[in-house]
Amino acid sequence: MPNIATILKAEITRVSRKEVRAEVDALRKSSSQHRTLLIALRRQVEALEKRMKRLHSGPANTASTAARGGVVQLSDNEPRRRFSASRLTAHRVKLGLSAARYGSLVGLSGQTIFNWEQGRSRPNADQVRKLAELKSLSKSAAGKLLAGREDPPA
Repeated sequence: MPNIATILKAEITRVSRKEVRAEVDALRKSSSQHRTLLIALRRQVEALEKRMKRLHSGPANTASTAARGGVVQLSDNEPRRRFSASRLTAHRVKLGLSAARYGSLVGLSGQTIFNWEQGRSRPNADQVRKLAELKSLSKSAAGKLLAGREDPPA
């Protein structure tokens, strides 16, 4: 006949494992729910941060738009002007000018014109106004303006 102590020990081990298993399953379920909730909260925070960023840099912020060279209100009686890098390049090519010579018409360096054309930087409101004035120049008028000025610094 088996020893009563070993039977009692085996039964206690079995019951304790059963109890521990129940507790661990409850903890796993709770942990899983917390992870799911944490992921949902992170997504919500990311969405709110995106929304906040969009509101801060939205179209209502016209001062920053003008500073970046987007749509610019020149004055009360002048139309709004938009800057387009591709249109700037097309106009410069149409006039047959290098970036340096085109820059001298605006009073800037050729590197600045190049950066605008590449989209690395954007003109401010005053520069957009000068570019708008240049749009009305013909090739010969631009040549005459350049002839009256010195060669741009290299």
